[in-house]
Amino acid sequence: MDRRGLMDRLTKLRGFVQPTRADWIFAIRTTAAGLIAISVAYALQLEQPQWAMMTVFIVSQPVAGMVLAKGFFRLLGTLVGALAAVALTVTVSASPWLFVAILAIWIGLCTYAASLLRNPEAYGAALAGYTAAIIAMPAFGHQHLAVELAVARCSEIMLGIVCAGIASRLILPQLARDAIIQRLSRSIIDLATYARAAFTGGDNDKLDALHRKLIAETQALAEMRAYARLEAPSLATHGHPVRRTIGHFLSALSTTRMLHGHAAPQNVALMPVRNELKSVVADLSATGVAALDDTAPWVARLDAIATQARRVPDKAAEGDDRVGTVARLTLAAEFADALKEALRGLDAVREPTATRHEKREKRQPALVVHRDREAALRNAVRAALATTLVIAFWMATRWADVAGIAIIVAVVSSLFASRPAPLETSWEFFKGTLLAVPFSFMVGQIALPALPGFGWFMLFVIPVLVVGALGMANRQLVGIATAFAINFLAFLNPHQTMVYAPQVFFNGTASILVGILLAMGVFAVVLPARPHIFAARLVRALHEDLARLCLHERIPRRLAFESLTYDRINQLLPYAQRLGDTGKALLGGSVAAVTVGLEILRLRKLQFGGKLAERDKAFIAAFLSRFANEALLPPTGKKSLQAMADSTRQAASEMAARRSDAETLQAAAALRVIAAALEDYPIFFGRLRS
Repeated sequence: MDRRGLMDRLTKLRGFVQPTRADWIFAIRTTAAGLIAISVAYALQLEQPQWAMMTVFIVSQPVAGMVLAKGFFRLLGTLVGALAAVALTVTVSASPWLFVAILAIWIGLCTYAASLLRNPEAYGAALAGYTAAIIAMPAFGHQHLAVELAVARCSEIMLGIVCAGIASRLILPQLARDAIIQRLSRSIIDLATYARAAFTGGDNDKLDALHRKLIAETQALAEMRAYARLEAPSLATHGHPVRRTIGHFLSALSTTRMLHGHAAPQNVALMPVRNELKSVVADLSATGVAALDDTAPWVARLDAIATQARRVPDKAAEGDDRVGTVARLTLAAEFADALKEALRGLDAVREPTATRHEKREKRQPALVVHRDREAALRNAVRAALATTLVIAFWMATRWADVAGIAIIVAVVSSLFASRPAPLETSWEFFKGTLLAVPFSFMVGQIALPALPGFGWFMLFVIPVLVVGALGMANRQLVGIATAFAINFLAFLNPHQTMVYAPQVFFNGTASILVGILLAMGVFAVVLPARPHIFAARLVRALHEDLARLCLHERIPRRLAFESLTYDRINQLLPYAQRLGDTGKALLGGSVAAVTVGLEILRLRKLQFGGKLAERDKAFIAAFLSRFANEALLPPTGKKSLQAMADSTRQAASEMAARRSDAETLQAAAALRVIAAALEDYPIFFGRLRS
């Protein structure tokens, strides 16, 4: 094992053996909710009470809103899957192969939907697919069982969801509102740290790592918006300010990257603004989250910087780099405004005081996410094909153990299909499942048959589940720990009267383990995920986004472009890391695409709303059309990227030489930034597609 791998394992173990207070609260709360769920299931004499307890561990999350969201979509997915199973069993039970075909198509469709959606909606869609298999397969040929199994499964799962949801809200709850405030506060401080390093020439590798972290944080914040709404109707007001604040945060992040990319001329108009910006972000970074208790002083300082930068005094046009100086002053004002609005947004989340009219106002578009339909189709075909083969084998042989294998193949091939590394994710699930086998055997086959009763059940089960829940609270171990806890209960199969039946136990565990291995084989062999193909498709989508900015009749909203582009970059990250130097170049080019896109938007606003000379407006229109058709849209190779960069830079110089007003210099600076991006990222803008 290399040094890096050893350090990763030590980090995982350190978090597990040194749990925090929040980890203990989560573990105890989850275990208590699970015990309550199975107690009620015993009292109601449900057929498979372990499903109620398993559901608690499946939907449990650190934040109450996350529990409610996952629970809601689990219930919805279960209901839809149960209805599909009943309809399938009743209508085609006389035709075995039609049953197999329709069930496989249903699982494929649900996998397709899950691949296009995000958690927890994606989880609900996948669940609708394999729930149909869980209910329909045992009921095939016995129509009366379909409704009974559907009602039982929905009842057990609903019981677990209710217990988990109540526990998450009543037992030392962590609310999504508080989580949003904490996360947003940390993100603002991280942004200040990033800006401080960018303005002072920090290490590029560390800057890139922090930049990727900030992108991921914005995605997490966007997901947290929905969770707050589910906790209580009064928290729905947080959705609007969070959405707007994320927009300003993304703008500040983009502008910081752009400022870092420019050289730093020693201009007398620029230096005071730069020094003030450095001072603000340095003070914020040094003080930490405590600095955000009162945002008013920071807002006032940033407002003063923006006002100073926008004055653009005449001496800003003096010196050797007039274009760069004016561009920097413009970017400095944009950064100050964006960070100021992000701080105001934090206050709005803390104390939402918007009126009803303000809450309905649509000043910003919804955050846009990337949906890869080609990958979704591949996932759907793979899941449908895998389940078809295994269910067909079960149908031909009627071997009881194969039914369990078929169900777990359907579960794994659909649930993990949209993960960046489905094979690795399945392997983590397999390890957690395998680890659960000896514990469930010792408790369920040796201890409980000899010492029956709910008291002994609690004595033996609580330590195992608490340890499992502590692992679930650890981000590094959540995959293995969740598989361990869920399958420990599945293998244990708790009932009020436990019996010694090792053959049944090992047949069941073997079915699940073999099913996971078969699903892993499907991921490895059937339409395997190829990082370079996925990366190329994302790059092509980014090119098309930039082309639309150039050619679309209406000027798109900035947040719509930024949120979609950053979401695509976030999706590209795990694949780029597996492509070595090429992946690093593509990732750098993708980040540069944000800068290029914002400069295109600047050019278009100046073209239609500015006071540029008609000659310059005509040149911008022609340049944008040429840039879209020759550098972004296929077929490529019409013109050398270097030649386009040279001609663009020359045109920018001529534009600045003719007029020295602020808007003309801003347009020239935008052209120069685009030219530099073409030179700096040839793989992203041309070579990959030629």
